[in-house]
Amino acid sequence: MVKNPQKAYLRTITPKYETLVDLSVIEILSRHASDEIYLGDRDSKFWTSDSKALQAFQNFGNNLSKIEQEITERNKDPDFKNRTGPVALPYTLLQRSSDNGLTFRGIPNSISI
Repeated sequence: MVKNPQKAYLRTITPKYETLVDLSVIEILSRHASDEIYLGDRDSKFWTSDSKALQAFQNFGNNLSKIEQEITERNKDPDFKNRTGPVALPYTLLQRSSDNGLTFRGIPNSISI
């Protein structure tokens, strides 16, 4: 590194093909499908017959909706100056819902029934 710092630096950069593969995998895994089920949702209302479980799950979904609404309100509040970065994108990472495609939001429910 002392003899040729530029060569040492260039060795740390990932080759172009490997970078393209990595970015492609990240994009594919980050996309939301039209039939995706989000955290706090189920595709069937009849996933259990236990009324306590159904009520707890309903409360959980309601709490997640309240959190999502709070995030949206905070993003609109100018008093929260650090809610956006230099590119002025609102904070959406923990919002549980999302549109189709690459949206940088939404928490998919990884448990399939």
